[in-house]
Amino acid sequence: MSRICELTGKGRQVGHNVSHANNKTKKVFLPNLQNVTLMSEKLDRSFKFRVSTHGLRSVEHNGGLDNWLMKTSDTKLSDRALKVKRELKKATAAAA
Repeated sequence: MSRICELTGKGRQVGHNVSHANNKTKKVFLPNLQNVTLMSEKLDRSFKFRVSTHGLRSVEHNGGLDNWLMKTSDTKLSDRALKVKRELKKATAAAA
């Protein structure tokens, strides 16, 4: 399973371990991913995502999963998150 946040698209980064003698060896920095269940208020359902802690803070800052998905561009979202976003758009269109 790839180490990519489903909501922000944040993935691994590559850098160097640098010793005291300035020897450089490759190192992979992985995002801090957590399995979380987020509640959609408009759909009245919960969804499981694999989200970075930074992404989770961003979702909470924007007022929940519904607001986050509507504000975020489709290129950053995973296929599962895009499916939820489409369901949200249908629900808001049906309610209006």
